[in-house]
Amino acid sequence: MQNLEDFGEPRIKLVALPKDTNSAGNIFGGWIMSQIDLAGAQAAREVAPERVVTISMKEVIFKQPVFVGDVVSCYAKIIGVGKTSITTQIEVTALRLNKGGFRESVHVTSATATYVSVTKDGEKKPIDENLKRLHGF
Repeated sequence: MQNLEDFGEPRIKLVALPKDTNSAGNIFGGWIMSQIDLAGAQAAREVAPERVVTISMKEVIFKQPVFVGDVVSCYAKIIGVGKTSITTQIEVTALRLNKGGFRESVHVTSATATYVSVTKDGEKKPIDENLKRLHGF
C-alpha cells in the first residue's frame, strides 16, 4: 500500500454499518462514493470557504470490497486550482481484521473529483488569489 502521507489529510472516518450494504452483503458502492464526495468537498473548501458544488467525479476505482464493521477512512488533498474550480484526489482505506486476527489497513478505492466555488446563491465565485498561494497554487 502507498504511504498514507501521500494520501492527503484524513477527512472522514466512520464504521461501515449493515444499513449501508448492497444485496450481496458488501457495502454499497454508492455509499462509498457519497463519502468520497464529502471528503473531497472538505478539501476543496480550504481554498473556497464559502461553498463548493461537485461538477465531476472521474476515475473512481474500486480495488477491494468494504465489509460491515470496517473502519472506513477517506483522505483528500487538493491537486489543482483554477479560476473557480478545485480538483481533489481522494483515497479510501478500510481498517479490518485479517485472517490472522490482526488489524490491517486496505486501500479500497481512489477517485478524482472537481468542485466549483460558488456563492450562497449558487453563482460561480473566483477563488481568492491569496488562498491559492497559501496552498501552493
